[in-house]
Amino acid sequence: MGGISGLWSVAGLCLVRTAIAHEHHDDKIPEGAAVSPDPIDTTLWIHIVIQIVTFGILFPVGMVLGILRSRWHVPLQTVGGILTVLGYLLGHAHGGRQFKYNVHASFATTLMFILIVQFAFGIYLKLHLERGFHGKVRKYAVITHGVVGKMMPVVSWVQMLFGGITALGYCRDDHLGQCLAHFIMGSAFIGYGIILTILLLVGQTWLRRTGRSQEFFDSLLIAAWGCVNTFTEHRWGGPWVKNDLQHTSMGIVWWCAGLLGVWLSRKRDGQPKRNLIPALVIILTGWGMSAHPQGLELSTKVHTVFGYTLMAAGAARIVEIAFVLRDRQSLDDQNGEEINSWQYLTPFLLYASGFLFMGATEEQMALLSSAHVTHVSYILILYSLAFLLFLYVAMLLHLYAVQAWPATAAKTNNLNGTLQRPNGHLERRVHDAEEFELQGLISEDDDNPDGVKTGSRVRDETE
Repeated sequence: MGGISGLWSVAGLCLVRTAIAHEHHDDKIPEGAAVSPDPIDTTLWIHIVIQIVTFGILFPVGMVLGILRSRWHVPLQTVGGILTVLGYLLGHAHGGRQFKYNVHASFATTLMFILIVQFAFGIYLKLHLERGFHGKVRKYAVITHGVVGKMMPVVSWVQMLFGGITALGYCRDDHLGQCLAHFIMGSAFIGYGIILTILLLVGQTWLRRTGRSQEFFDSLLIAAWGCVNTFTEHRWGGPWVKNDLQHTSMGIVWWCAGLLGVWLSRKRDGQPKRNLIPALVIILTGWGMSAHPQGLELSTKVHTVFGYTLMAAGAARIVEIAFVLRDRQSLDDQNGEEINSWQYLTPFLLYASGFLFMGATEEQMALLSSAHVTHVSYILILYSLAFLLFLYVAMLLHLYAVQAWPATAAKTNNLNGTLQRPNGHLERRVHDAEEFELQGLISEDDDNPDGVKTGSRVRDETE
């Protein structure tokens, strides 16, 4: 363990020295541009591949293994850390295309600091120092390590987006506002799809324990987002320009509908109740975006398909709640394991909507239009990315499920395909895993009725 600590100390010093020594050469960048016309060299391509593999695959898989208390968690995260350092150094050693100082470079330093802190907490927890002062500090270290670990996929996604934007020299000057709108909103749709997938595949038990319907949380988030949009889409006191009025009115619809959805999410006796308000908001948003005025024909067609895709997601959600589930939380009211194939449709369409919206910025549309790329081929590529992301998320959740429910996965009736319930010991393990994964980190040590501790001990072993 001391060797790993020394390795990260040396890595930290190397990163600091490299960051200080690295200069952002821009002598080949034309005036008014953000990047030089030179091609991306091999070194930078290797940097891109390494960081995508590390932050996009290894760290998320390692996070799932950590939640499951797998012995492979530490080795995988260690390999990811070593590759991260290598990729960081290559990112400061490339030739070819030059870049002005950019958000990807500045955020990389912050990201590396977060990683170093995360690994430091991980090493500290593996030492199992529990006496005296360490006994008081340890529970806070567990909470910090867990929160930062679950935050890493989001932070990694942001940094990868920054990387793509920087590589093309986009989102500067007058393009910044619409660029932020497209990437933030597109990422929000993808994030919503991922949350729906998690709740569908592994989160039904947790959702029941909250005593709330899923529409309560959806409506609450929609209302909050609507309030932000209402007051940020227009510079109050200035003239109304371009699509300010449409964006602001869309924000008003969101918080109005969100408040109604929250109210309708409970019965008179306080029990959770399903409703269709969030789905209606998705349909209205898609309709508004499909009629969004654009400057290029290609952009108009992409926005139209984006709007139709979002409307389809809302319509699929209505069919799911009203006709497939018939206002129930799930098909199987006992354990929520039975899933209808129709239920996969809404999350996928949200993934696709997110990619379509992120891929429809002004600069991207201008580049594709000048290259004579048709909207059909471009949209099919974006849908392909949605399929791949859905596959990846499903694989991560499958990895979690087969480890958290090993007996459930193995005991399948060959005659009718129904799953047998696990024994009491396994049920306690499932409860622990779901508590850690979906309900958050617990700060107290609580004993269950069988005397099995499910608080800090579980989290310590996980880390």
